[in-house]
This record gives sequence, structure tokens and C-alpha cells, in this order.
Amino acid sequence: MLMPPKKPIPNSITASKPASKAGEEAVMRLSNLDGDHNVVVGLSGGVDSSLTAALLVEAGWKVEGLTLWLMSGKGSCCTDGLVDAAGICEQLGINHHVVDSRDTFQKEIVENLVNGYQAGITPLPCSRCNRFVKFSAMLDWAQKELGIQRLATGHYARIRYAKESKLFEKLPGDTKGKHKLLRGLDQNKDQSYFLYDLSQDVLEKIVFPLGEVSKAETRKEAEKFELRTAKKPESQDLCLVDQHGSMKAFLEKYLPPKKGSILLKDGTFLGEHYGIQNFTIGQRKGLGISWKEPLHVISLDPVLNQIIVGPHKESGKYNCIVGGVNWVSILPPEETIRVEVQVRYRSKPVEANLTPIKPTYKDIECHRPHRCEINFEEEQFSIAPGQAAVFYAEDVLLGGGIIQKS
Repeated sequence: MLMPPKKPIPNSITASKPASKAGEEAVMRLSNLDGDHNVVVGLSGGVDSSLTAALLVEAGWKVEGLTLWLMSGKGSCCTDGLVDAAGICEQLGINHHVVDSRDTFQKEIVENLVNGYQAGITPLPCSRCNRFVKFSAMLDWAQKELGIQRLATGHYARIRYAKESKLFEKLPGDTKGKHKLLRGLDQNKDQSYFLYDLSQDVLEKIVFPLGEVSKAETRKEAEKFELRTAKKPESQDLCLVDQHGSMKAFLEKYLPPKKGSILLKDGTFLGEHYGIQNFTIGQRKGLGISWKEPLHVISLDPVLNQIIVGPHKESGKYNCIVGGVNWVSILPPEETIRVEVQVRYRSKPVEANLTPIKPTYKDIECHRPHRCEINFEEEQFSIAPGQAAVFYAEDVLLGGGIIQKS
């Protein structure tokens, strides 16, 4: 579906200088970037992707806007997002294309998420969505429909292409021929964690204009360009939560309540629950029970429909197994390497030893035949199967995979 552009708002872009040094430098980097300057921008209807398109237009690129229609309703991935994305394209004077991806999103994300919660794990939909729904699909569409080889998004992350390998000679692994994925400079907004599953073929064609821009600077630039999304509130939750109001409400649509027991490790009965899908490893609040000391969820048993809880001292782990690993910036290591590991998006990276181990059949089946054991230097809490463990060496994302067990 193509929505043709209308006349752009006069002087809304080119007559203004960037509002900050970071914005000016971003335009300069884009102007000097090697290769073809034709690009499709993935537009969600939020301020980040809006500014991404504006900066590329300012830098002289030929820009086309593309929005994937993932759901109906409220939120940046829904109908509301489509309207704002179309408005930004009208303002910038660029074409806006809409691709109906609702069936793909339902199969790859919604069904996978529901099955995961039902099995007692806590899935991470965002990285899976980036891999199976967004990046490859947008690139394929851009290449087939428009003959454009590049895709830009508003993610706060950076890429250093293979020719820049000399800058990373001290990484714990072989970087030969590898494009490097790096954290965004704004550590409070860095989104590299959700991008660990991107392939080298995709990284080669991606542009992240906001990788060296802070969120505060993004707002300033968007206001300077008078973008309609400049003051649009930022979503604080998953798109599914935005649409349904809460994760509990989303899950109730697919998983009926099922009464079970909440127990201590020794079998002491503490109370009842109405679905293990409403709990996650490490959770302390909202358990619906009382005890002489604070309790955390230690494990979930989908077979017996039980939630096992315990005090903080019983919920720590020193190791975990990670499967389906995608090695991004280095070749798969053959021996133990020292890395920093992040087990949740907002968790602090911690030092650990990573040792390759034999993959399972499932790892091989999903074309990620790499598995490893992580041994942490410090005891870790909230290590939840289904979440991602992502490996770094300072700012460089080495790789990552899904926690299978702890």
C-alpha cells in the first residue's frame, strides 16, 4: 500500500540548522557515509524513527518511508502509529509505504509468546520480532519493490563495518570479515541488547543515524525540525502491553486462569495462583502471599502448575546455559573467553567466563548451532529461561542467545 506524499511543510527541514552539535555531526556522518545514498526508513510513528528520516533527508539521501502494520488498535505498532508515520512522510515530502504484516506478527510473536508463557518461561519478543518480522522483511521488501539496498531505523545502536576491523584487534575472538554491532552512546537508551540476533548480511545494509545521539538531543532536533512527533510520549512497555493495557490482560485473552499452588522449596504451602504465565523468575512484588521475609519466584513448574518461591539468598545463580547463540561481531569461539554478560535489558553487565558446549538438536534446527555455559563472577538474580543473555566486550556486542536453564 503506497500513500503518495503531499507538499511538505515549507522550510520545515532544509532551512533549519541542527539544534545540537550531536545533530550536526549525525548529518555530517550520513553525508559522508560510503555507498549508495538511497534508503528505506522503518517508521513506527514515534519520535526516534521520525528524526531518523529527517536527518537522512537533511543529509541529502533519497528517502522512502516504510511502516509494517503489525496490529490494530493503539500503540506505535498499531493503527495510531500508521497515522503518525504517514504524517511524518507528508511533512518531509517522501513516499510512505505500508506493508500488512499482521499475520506474520501473529504467528512469529504472539503465538510464540503465548506458548512460552504456557511452558513456564519468560519469552523476549522484541529481539525475535527484530529478526523474524522487521529487519529482514523490510530489507527484502525494499530490494524487491524499490530496488533499494539499505534500511535505516531509529534504534540507539552503532555499526562499524568490516573494513574498520583494525579498531577492534583486542576483542576476545576472531573479528575477520565481521561487521561490528556496538552499544548506542546514550547508555540510558542503548538498544543493542534487542539487536543481538541480526545477521551479518543485515548489518551490512543497516544505518543507525541515532547511534551517537542522546534521547534528549533527539527531542531537541525533532522540535527544531518541527516534526509532529517531537513531543509524542515514549512508550514504556511492549507494543502488546500498549495495545491491551497490561501483559496480564494480553495473556488472559489467550490463556484461561488455571489455579495452582505457591510453595516454598521444602513444599510448604503458602497460597494459590491462577496461572504461571503471570509470574517470572526473580519476581518479588505481586505474589499475593505473605511470609516472615520477602520472597522471590525461584522456579515455575508448568507440569504441576506450581510456583516455587524463596528468600533472596535462595534465588541467586552463578551460571546458566545459553542456546541458539548468534555470534555477531566475532567468529564462534572454540575455547573459553572472558566477556561481560547482560541477562535483562536494564540489568547491569557483569563479567563472566563463556565456554562453548555441545548444541542441542533444537539449537541446530533453528540454524543457530552454538551453545555455551556462562559462569558469572558474581551471583546473579532474575536469570529467567526465555530471556536473552547478550555478550559484550566493553561497547562491542559479541553475540547473544536465549537462556535455556540456570
